[in-house]
Amino acid sequence: MSEIDIHPRLKQLGRNGWKVGVASLLLGLVMALASGGARLFFQSYLVAFLFWFGLALGSLAWLMVHHMVEGRWGFVTQRILEASSRTLPLLALLFLPYLLIGSPQLYPWWGGVESLAWHGINYHVSHKLMYLNPAFFTIRAFIYFGIWLTLTYFLNRWSKDMDTTRDPRISLKYRWVAAPGIVLYVFTMTFAMTDWGMSLEPEWFSTIYGFLFCVGQGLSSMCFTVIILSLLAEKPPLSSYAKPDRYHDLGKLMLAFTILWAYMSFAQFLITWSGNLPEEIKYYMHRTGPELKGVFTILIVFHFFVPFFILLMRGVKRVPATLRTIAFYILAVRIIDLLWVLGPAFRDNHDHIFGSAVEVPITLAVLAGIGGIWLTYFVKQLTQRPLVTAFDPRRDEAFAHDHHHETEALDHA
Repeated sequence: MSEIDIHPRLKQLGRNGWKVGVASLLLGLVMALASGGARLFFQSYLVAFLFWFGLALGSLAWLMVHHMVEGRWGFVTQRILEASSRTLPLLALLFLPYLLIGSPQLYPWWGGVESLAWHGINYHVSHKLMYLNPAFFTIRAFIYFGIWLTLTYFLNRWSKDMDTTRDPRISLKYRWVAAPGIVLYVFTMTFAMTDWGMSLEPEWFSTIYGFLFCVGQGLSSMCFTVIILSLLAEKPPLSSYAKPDRYHDLGKLMLAFTILWAYMSFAQFLITWSGNLPEEIKYYMHRTGPELKGVFTILIVFHFFVPFFILLMRGVKRVPATLRTIAFYILAVRIIDLLWVLGPAFRDNHDHIFGSAVEVPITLAVLAGIGGIWLTYFVKQLTQRPLVTAFDPRRDEAFAHDHHHETEALDHA
């Protein structure tokens, strides 16, 4: 099958992104080894991995939502979501270095009770070692990726089959997988982020922590989808479907998840504050102290209030270039949020995002490194299939209303 013609910027990214990615990763590794060792590198690696991983897994979640609701917004983004979800095998490979080399250096429970004592963690955490141990941690990681990859495989295979067989019964298969798949996604992400994020500080716990990452992934992946759609829809075939109403729909989804992120973040803070338990309040004491109070304020203002009021405006959501700018902005603030959540966990005193100035360029280099490799693979996947599903009867039904109004307008003209 010949490759699909796409936007020149995406073509260039597909050709050169991996070169920039590999060079940036090597640069980040060299700077880390020269400054303090591999631990510095893998601190940045976890943040960068979770950001790009969130785009792929969030896209898989949106793809399952699309197959359940069959909205018009889903048909203009389906192939973008599918291509993004098909990068999960690459991300599974990129996770292996962290799992095998980085994890023993970052998690204070990795060496058992002696390791907890060395890190100055209270003895009462030791009962968690039945769950937090290297072997079980590794097994769970393979289970998570196994579930995500299985969902990705079937949803993408059936999409390809529908293009070739034109079998309308395939749409029922989508629902059979998507309905339980959404539930599996929330459960597996909750457990995965308990393992990969929350266990960096084993004294602390929150039942909302994993779901906050689900919401963040939903917001980030929708922003990424809007950016790619706005580029692809500059010419056919997507230009015939990506009308202002579709961008309006996507903008409303961005607004909804911005609100949901703020609600869940405040709920976690309120529950922790009202409980006032010593092992819980440390998390927010560290992140709202004198050193990080400014970052906390930035997230309140720029992660919620600014995009909230901008996305309330109808005109903003209906102009592709403007919505694309807002999407880039939100993705940048999402990185700050990840650094605020994870950064203090890497510090002995827990009151800084970065332990030293050199960690800033290391983090940026690793973000660019994983991103360059991931984006190259994404563009490759995007060019393997038509940008609009060719023979999906649900698409024709969804857009029949639009075509009816277009015909009426021509008749009146």
